[in-house]
Amino acid sequence: MSGKDGTAPAKLLVLTGGPGAGKTSLLATLQAMGYPALDEAGRAIIQDQQRIGGNALPWVDPGAFAEQMLGWDMRNFRMAEREAGPVFLDRGIPDVIGYLELSGIPVPAHLEKAAGVFRYDKIFLLRPWPEIFAQDSERRQSLEEAERTCEAMERVYDRLGYRLAEVPRGSLEQRAAFVINQMGK
Repeated sequence: MSGKDGTAPAKLLVLTGGPGAGKTSLLATLQAMGYPALDEAGRAIIQDQQRIGGNALPWVDPGAFAEQMLGWDMRNFRMAEREAGPVFLDRGIPDVIGYLELSGIPVPAHLEKAAGVFRYDKIFLLRPWPEIFAQDSERRQSLEEAERTCEAMERVYDRLGYRLAEVPRGSLEQRAAFVINQMGK
């Protein structure tokens, strides 16, 4: 099927997993290769909230942080739909569910509904990688927390009916080649 102008419709491809797995670096590599990509919500929201002295931070008000992420991810979905062909997203709406479950916070019905309404075409899982894992002012989780986060994301996407393609460790070029090879499968 093609779009109104004869171009291929958007194909929404999500990179998910725990912090420190190389998602952002892989996304940048794919962008450098000419693929459209949209950044993750979490880091940008934390930066914005810190800049304005807001409370929607995971360590202050995790529920408000989750709502901010949901809004960002729905906007990313809409933006990606406008593209022709593959578009990579750094995390998706199911990641917000995983975050809440990991935090022991009940998942609101509207978030569960959003995960059913806004569906992605392919999910790529990147596991935390101790050799590249680093903490910073936005990423405060330990490596163990990053591993638990990855497991939570894997469970949520699986429960929502997605098949995950696990991206093997390797150079950015090797990882990008794997993703490109798998995106149509």
